Order: sequence, then C-alpha cells, then structure tokens
Amino acid sequence: MAKLTTQLLACIFFVVLVVLHSCPATAQEVEDESEFDYSETSGRGPARWGEIHPEWAACSNGTMQSPIDMSNERVEIVSHLGRLKRSYNPSNATLRNRGHDMMLRWEGGAGTIEINGTEYVLQQCHWHSPSEHTINGRKYALEVHMVHESADGQVAVVGIMYKIGRPDSFLLSLSDHLATVTDITEGERVVGVIDPRHIKIGSRKYYRYIGSLTVPPCHENVVWSIVRKVRTVTREQVRLLRVAVHDDSDTNARPPQPINNRSIQLFRPDDKEKN
Repeated sequence: MAKLTTQLLACIFFVVLVVLHSCPATAQEVEDESEFDYSETSGRGPARWGEIHPEWAACSNGTMQSPIDMSNERVEIVSHLGRLKRSYNPSNATLRNRGHDMMLRWEGGAGTIEINGTEYVLQQCHWHSPSEHTINGRKYALEVHMVHESADGQVAVVGIMYKIGRPDSFLLSLSDHLATVTDITEGERVVGVIDPRHIKIGSRKYYRYIGSLTVPPCHENVVWSIVRKVRTVTREQVRLLRVAVHDDSDTNARPPQPINNRSIQLFRPDDKEKN
C-alpha cells in the first residue's frame, strides 16, 4: 500500500510539473509602477526585476527573454512563414498612463491576427522609448507593441520601430488625449472608437522569434513578429509618450537579453508570391 501511495504521489508530482512548464504566457503585464522601474541604481531596475517577487523569477532566470538584437549573422531568411494576416476592426478604446508606459486598450478586442493557424485577438498596444529591440545593435527612437491573446491564453506581439522624422499619423490622432493623461492618478481615459488599422506597417518583411513579455512577470513563449521597416515619428510625439516614465532613467526600454541559441527568422516573400 505504501509503495502504491508513493507511486501515486510521484505521478501527481510529474503531472504538476508538466502543467507548470506548459503554461503559455498571458497578456497580463504588471500595471503597478511602484513595483519596478528602469533605473540602474534604484534597486528596482531591469537587472533586479527577477528578485522583487517569486512570480517574476523568469526576468532573471528565463532562457527565452525579450527584447533581443536581430543582427544579420543570426537571422535566417525564409519565405514560408507567410504574410501577417491581420483582420483588425475599429473598437472603443481607453488610454491609460501605467506609470511605466502609455497603454491603449481596446474593449473586447479589436480584431485578430492569425499565426500558424491560431487566431490572436488584439487587446492593447503600448510604447517604449527608445526601442527595446535593436537591429545590428542599433536602437531607434520608439517602439510600439501590439499585444494579442488567443482563446487559450497564448500571447503574440507585433512590434514596430520608429526613427525621428515625419509625424506618425496614428499618434497624431491621439495627441490631444496623450496630453491630458500625464499622471497615473487620472486612471483610464475613454478615447472613443479607435481603428488599429491606422497603425501603419508598410512592409511585408518581419522578424519572427519566440521570446517573453518585456516587463514583469516576463512570461515566456510569446510569439514575436518585429516589422522590418522602420517608420518615422517626431521628437514631440516621443516626448508625449515619455511623460509616463516617473524615474531618472528617462527611458522605459528593457536592455537586450541573451539569445541563447534561439532561432531568429526574417520573412521575405519570394518573387512568386502574389498575395
């Protein structure tokens, strides 16, 4: 009987381990700015995130963390991934200053993106400055993350980077709202119907790799698609987004993380593709 009990407990333990290690990332990023920041000297900066709470341990010991640098020698050029299949639609949205970033959240989602046969619903987007991902070591002025979640809780993020230049039309449409949400005590501001199709991509080429959320709890198994084309934004538009950051680092970009032999692919359509 004792032997049977021991075997049963061992089986239960194995099942628990499997469940824990197979849990997908979720789109639930931490939203309390007092918990962490981006300063190197505060004790709550990126190098210490994994020590603040046990459930944030992946920030320190994860093996598939984001962001990363996408250098030419690491990237495999492929044509089989297919175009990003976006089926977005206008939806009511709210704007919130989360202290560490500005977040635009669509109520009930704003359409879907399809990746490898799985549909992910667009939940929210937020901005980091400077960019978190880099290309051949180069940072850009801004990066937007469009966060999607599937029915079973898997996360897919589309990232777009910006350099200083002409104004971005989507941010231009939000300027008045951004100017009024300069403090986290103001809560969420209803901004009405927002069409995510106005977030321009402008290129069929994109990088694809498996990573993590770039803020605590740094959950892994996030499917990243980083658009290859770098778009433009003005300094004033970046400034409006930066007012959310309440520390001395003047940034809300997590430093690049180790690649750890992960596959990084660059989708480039072949000449025969017509869709």
